[in-house]
Amino acid sequence: MPKKFTVQKVEKKRTSRILGHIKGKSGGPTVVFFGGVHGNEPAGVIALQQTFVELKESGDLFYGECLGIAANLKALEQKVRFIDEDLNRIWLPDRLNSLAQPLEDTSAEAKEMLELYELIGEIIENAAAPYYFIDLHTTSGETEPFIVMNDSLLNRSFTKNYPLPVVLGIEEYLTGALLSQINEMGYVALGFESGQHSDEKAIVNARNFIEYTLGLVGFLPGDRTSLNRIKAKLASEGQTPQHFYEIYHQHLIEHGSFFKMLPGFINFQLVPRGISIAIQGDGLVTTNRRRQLFMPLYQDKGYEGFYYIRSIPPFFLALSKYLRRLKVDGWIALLPGVAWASSKRETLILNKSVARFFARPLFHLLGYRARTMNDTHLLLKNRERNSKKGYYKNVPWKK
Repeated sequence: MPKKFTVQKVEKKRTSRILGHIKGKSGGPTVVFFGGVHGNEPAGVIALQQTFVELKESGDLFYGECLGIAANLKALEQKVRFIDEDLNRIWLPDRLNSLAQPLEDTSAEAKEMLELYELIGEIIENAAAPYYFIDLHTTSGETEPFIVMNDSLLNRSFTKNYPLPVVLGIEEYLTGALLSQINEMGYVALGFESGQHSDEKAIVNARNFIEYTLGLVGFLPGDRTSLNRIKAKLASEGQTPQHFYEIYHQHLIEHGSFFKMLPGFINFQLVPRGISIAIQGDGLVTTNRRRQLFMPLYQDKGYEGFYYIRSIPPFFLALSKYLRRLKVDGWIALLPGVAWASSKRETLILNKSVARFFARPLFHLLGYRARTMNDTHLLLKNRERNSKKGYYKNVPWKK
């Protein structure tokens, strides 16, 4: 079992949102870390606090700018996932558009989102590109470290430098995430899950991840040998190979229904056919074939019971890269029942009556992930056209 830690108050009663800010004397990237988007996940906040103390005491010459941000302050104070609603599910167009008006939404998380949205805008306006946004999390179930991200070539290119499993396509199942909003703005953005909520290794893993990231993007001085040393530390914490995986099934918990994961299941576990993995209502959820389990829910809050994932063959990763660079998706709107949502050509509207004739993997190859729009149509979003690739042309991790 993981060794547990007890958390003192993250700071004083009203935690300062800026956990740390270092601006180097020389130019370089802007790296932004978020911790505590969920208030029962303090490991990222603690790791950032400790890292900034060490960085400031080191006396090193830094290149660029680095910020650590505490996200859900009230939930962190109360050590709960959220107060009124999940802060990582409300970054939606209608909610963001309402921020331009006097805030009528009185939920605690809406107020947190407003402050974060303004802060992100100030960072982009005042700091220099390239920008990196990283959200530090932990999981309710036992896990080894891994990366989760929206599927864009820019994100893929960056995350392949990490010795960790990478899970793609979360945006097709999880709406309103902070990182999805930042990806739509065109910047590199990813989530790092460092371990189980109360496992003290989660803090160590987060610190190693932060240090490796800062070295990878060129914020920290150092040579390839020292960077590889930190990389080896990250790699040693897991057994799942460095590979890209995709989510293909989400087990949603209906509001008000009883759900409980059966004990003993862990992230990335391969579960044989015929194994009961959860209790749902009066029955059991049993695998109908061999499955690979992802993020089993072992906490009271949340509606995502678990996911199934599968590894993506290298051939399909290469094919999708080739097709996206050629912008082959330009012809899709010529098909019956498919149309562009706007002149920006970043979102397709697909009629559900014809959707069954189009295989979902085809849209995935071209960079599109589907969400329900209404009873008759699906929205398919693509972040490739928004990616600000020019900002990342001469970055050190591409060399």
